[in-house]
Amino acid sequence: MKSTMMSVALSLNDLLERAASLFPQSWIVSRLPDKSLRTHSYAEYYRRTRALAWTLARLGLRKGDRVATLCWNHHAHLECYFGIPAAGGVMHTLNLRLAPDEIGWIAHHADDRFLVVDDILLPLYRQFESLHRFERVIVVPFSGAPVATRAGDPHAGEPAVDDYEALLAQASGHFDYPAHDENDPVAMCYTSGTTGKPKGVVYSHRSTVIHSLIAAMPDLIALSGRDVVLPVTPMFHANSWGIPYAAVMVGARIVFPGPHLQPQDLLDLMQIEPPTLALGVPTIWLGLIQLFEAHPGKWKMPAGMRSMVGGAAVPEALIRSFDRHGVRLAQGWGMTETSPLASLFYEKPELAGTLDQDQWFARKALAGVPVPLVQMRLIDESGRQCAHDGTDVGELQVRGPTITGGYYAVPRDPEKFSDDGWLRTGDVAAIDAHGYLRIADRTKDLIKSGGEWISSVDLENALMAHPSVAEAAVIAVAHPKWTERPLACVVLKPGMSAEPDELRAFIAPRFASWQLPDAIEFIEAIPRTATGKFWKLKLRERYARWEWPD
Repeated sequence: MKSTMMSVALSLNDLLERAASLFPQSWIVSRLPDKSLRTHSYAEYYRRTRALAWTLARLGLRKGDRVATLCWNHHAHLECYFGIPAAGGVMHTLNLRLAPDEIGWIAHHADDRFLVVDDILLPLYRQFESLHRFERVIVVPFSGAPVATRAGDPHAGEPAVDDYEALLAQASGHFDYPAHDENDPVAMCYTSGTTGKPKGVVYSHRSTVIHSLIAAMPDLIALSGRDVVLPVTPMFHANSWGIPYAAVMVGARIVFPGPHLQPQDLLDLMQIEPPTLALGVPTIWLGLIQLFEAHPGKWKMPAGMRSMVGGAAVPEALIRSFDRHGVRLAQGWGMTETSPLASLFYEKPELAGTLDQDQWFARKALAGVPVPLVQMRLIDESGRQCAHDGTDVGELQVRGPTITGGYYAVPRDPEKFSDDGWLRTGDVAAIDAHGYLRIADRTKDLIKSGGEWISSVDLENALMAHPSVAEAAVIAVAHPKWTERPLACVVLKPGMSAEPDELRAFIAPRFASWQLPDAIEFIEAIPRTATGKFWKLKLRERYARWEWPD
């Protein structure tokens, strides 16, 4: 017996067409460098996106060619999200927070052909332009200043430079989408590369459409056309967690912050365009809530706003702080390799009435439950699959239609993929009987003391619950007797003070005595990666010669 269902390829183009047909009066708002706002209706967005696709085709873009973007979060970047694949190309977001040499290496490794760049980021581009020669550079006049165009000289290795708006203005009204398969690529992102060279992950029409449908589900992000979405997560960081695609799919109002990501800028924007959904990494929300509470009455927290937070462990104290002001933070987990949403917290109805408030907050600090179609398992050091009982800990491995099966132009690595095809995430985790995921640590960040494991993440979250602590990072430092012992690096809130013994006493009820950090160092700032995560490698280098007292 055979199925009678139609075999229709999944395509981003269908999401774009749906948005134009059903939501022409929905709006996309972008904050410009001068902090003014520019708005486009979905009808205008549709016209401009197809004009971009027409332009790229006219410029000779071939199917599968990479078009890099070096842009902040704004309407033109969203046009690239759909316009580049509509022309048959592959959008490759470059992380503007990386060192110029690393950006150049990534662009060269990806063999990017064209570049779309904000005019205010041209100085950054010039720092790595010698490392990879683009054929054409298309400048978005984000600041409103005139763009200096040029014809280019391929013999001299000089790319042509075009004005993005001028190119779109020349576009014809007629454009036919090139034929494609649902497994054809639409976008690529590179991993952060904190443990080696960054690796390229290539997303398909199929994986991106499935991810968008998953993200919008009621028990996950619950995204709808009634939402006002504020994507603080950069569009160059795992495609802003896939939310731009999903937001267009449902016709949500989108408010892009542009380059203005400081807490005061975000709070100011929230007064003008109150979001119902905001997404960002914990460090963004930590700075924002501290400023908000330091100036009572200056700003209003948007009523009923919910926020998806990921990219690093979310301290329970941060979830409690926002809850006091009527904002629900939901922690998720994922990687560049997982599109990236792989798990997200929600309150399972079976637990209703069984947990008190403190127990619920402790559960909200977990990484949630696996999203539909993503399978998870835990493998211990002996290769045995761990039980999902909340205490059995192992390496988290995942598979599913939104999970990468390899890296661009890199041989298959057994360190990253199991023999039976699961992605080895490098995270150590536990999964309880209700399906909630607890990330204990990265394998490289676990502390092994006297043969027993200590979770740096658990210690950090406990320390950050202290009222004087702004941030805390815990690392392993070599010890002559115990092999490794935990060292806590703590940043205090402005004007606050604390002593090491005071902090140890504060967290002592939650840990065995041998798990407590033997030393606490107060530092001005914790080094961060380009994606805003604690860069513990730098801390380990700083304290590599640490000497424990006799």
